[in-house]
Amino acid sequence: MTSTASSPSALTAPYGTWPSPISAAIVAAGASPLTQLALGGAAGDDVYWLAGRASEAGRNTLLRQRGARVDELTPAPFNVRTRVHEYGGGAYAVAGDSIVFSHFADNRLYRIAGDGAPEAFSAGGNTRHADFVIDAARARLIAVREQHPHEGHAQPENSLSAVAFDGSETVLARGHDFYAAPRLSPDGSQLAWISWDHPRLPWQGTELWLADVQADGSLGSPRLIAGGMRESICQPEWSPNGLLHFVSDSSGWWNLYRLHAGEIEALCPMEAEFATPHWTFGGSMYGFLSDDEIVCTYIQAGISYLAQLNVAAAKLEPIPHPYQEIRELRVGPGFVALLGGSPTIALELARIDLANHELEVLAQSITALPALGYLSVPRSLSFASSNGRTAHAFFYAPHNTDVQAPAGTLPPVIVISHGGPTSMASNTLKLATQYWTSRGIGVLDVNYGGSSGFGREYRDALRGQWGIVDVEDCIAGARYLAANGLADPERLIIRGGSAGGLTTLCALTFHDVFKAGASYYGVSDLQGLDNDSHKFESRYTDYLIASQPQAEALYRERSPIHHTDKLSRPMIFFQGLDDKVVPPQQSQLMVEALQARGVPVAYVPLEGEGHGFRKAENIVRTLDAELYFYQRVFGLPVAAGEPPVHIDNLPA
Repeated sequence: MTSTASSPSALTAPYGTWPSPISAAIVAAGASPLTQLALGGAAGDDVYWLAGRASEAGRNTLLRQRGARVDELTPAPFNVRTRVHEYGGGAYAVAGDSIVFSHFADNRLYRIAGDGAPEAFSAGGNTRHADFVIDAARARLIAVREQHPHEGHAQPENSLSAVAFDGSETVLARGHDFYAAPRLSPDGSQLAWISWDHPRLPWQGTELWLADVQADGSLGSPRLIAGGMRESICQPEWSPNGLLHFVSDSSGWWNLYRLHAGEIEALCPMEAEFATPHWTFGGSMYGFLSDDEIVCTYIQAGISYLAQLNVAAAKLEPIPHPYQEIRELRVGPGFVALLGGSPTIALELARIDLANHELEVLAQSITALPALGYLSVPRSLSFASSNGRTAHAFFYAPHNTDVQAPAGTLPPVIVISHGGPTSMASNTLKLATQYWTSRGIGVLDVNYGGSSGFGREYRDALRGQWGIVDVEDCIAGARYLAANGLADPERLIIRGGSAGGLTTLCALTFHDVFKAGASYYGVSDLQGLDNDSHKFESRYTDYLIASQPQAEALYRERSPIHHTDKLSRPMIFFQGLDDKVVPPQQSQLMVEALQARGVPVAYVPLEGEGHGFRKAENIVRTLDAELYFYQRVFGLPVAAGEPPVHIDNLPA
């Protein structure tokens, strides 16, 4: 049986109906995304970051802390965001008091000099830029460029370019399908970068290149340093004394290396991940305190650690901190700034003094947290899955200090299949999870085979097995909970977005463990995904399923859209109508098929939303609709008032 740890005078109410102070409006308003750290200023101790504003249609704005003062540097209507590779990231850069950023509305590059106002210096339009490095000596910006055709269906061209502050632009390197992480040496004489080609994605295989920067700013002949078809290189960086460092998974784990005297040296071999998959630009999981001292974060079994590496002594010393997830960090003179969270700490920006380990919180994604009595603290689970695999998950039991369930009852549980599918579920406090647990609905957040954070072998478990291994592991997690008295087997739910939506749809179509589900912009047609997908992911299914023409039969076999006759579980679909990653017809076709077959189904299309929902009103709408849907299909009491969503084929 589950325990809700309620007070002796608690109200008794069925699981899934508990009154909760964590409303959908609080979820939407309470979480301000914090991303993309940078350091700058004369002494290098100003901290910069992006904050997402759900109340402003998801606009990203650039903030700076200087001393005790925080300034917004890009007031509305500026939106510091780029859509290179569609997922963006790396949308600004800082050098001293000079800032360069990309404005999402027009794709133009803007420069802020000192305390001046932003001034545009590029044409924008069909040309997008990301992952910037300011080449101050040459009065230019080096960036990844994505040039989109003006018409037709041709794929964009990716390259490295230099954009002068007078607006002129020169291509520095081209010929590969993708580029990332241009990094200029401290003396400006060399440029390192990463490239890769179809059908690979960057966590499968990339190449690290190095070239001299000529007197006229062009590049000399590039030299291949590391990487290849089956080696993923991440985050090249230069030490203060000009040695090139990088992360490679050649050992089976993303570990730190450097190029020293023409040889590649492993700096800290261990079964841990010093990088995460390159979905967005500009990630940073290590930085330099001095020539031979590196501050780094790494992941073991889904948990982040922070440490200081003395390269000369080959000694890794832990740095105390309260976090179990560290998303990125930047190292300044005597301190580290990081984005971290834990089961009781929502994502926050913190500064840790490396001399005395004192921690200062600079910004919080949630400024007013519910009392601990309404928060479910997860526990890590590992459980047996198919073919001898062990899968991993975080389980959040229902918890609400004001309410208890009737004796002898078990809760419904939502099994979450994360997106990616190479992403990773973390245990950082999320109000969107607590929304469910405080209402008496458990949550199992699964790191199925294919997830990052557990080494290359675990990540490659999904090679050719998408729609199988991920589904098996989610089912194994649900069965584990039911077998251990933690979930009602008749009220198991599966929920996922994007790639996790395919997992959700496959689990409901081809298996009978789950009794209902929710798909957020989920993949239902693998062939349609190939036909409509953007360049970055257009060959992803070569890895996840198979290459054509061998994939054709597997596509049909694993695409839920071709097997709607097997789907009899109630479902709700949420879809952004501006989604370029998983186009709306993927959801619409499934909804129409279920409507025609008499299966209970609800559909919530959202104008002005893409791949992931940013607007506060839509976050509220989707959560309330999803809760109402589960309550109706499981016959639970629902709140009075206007139903938040219409459900087809559901008896009154």
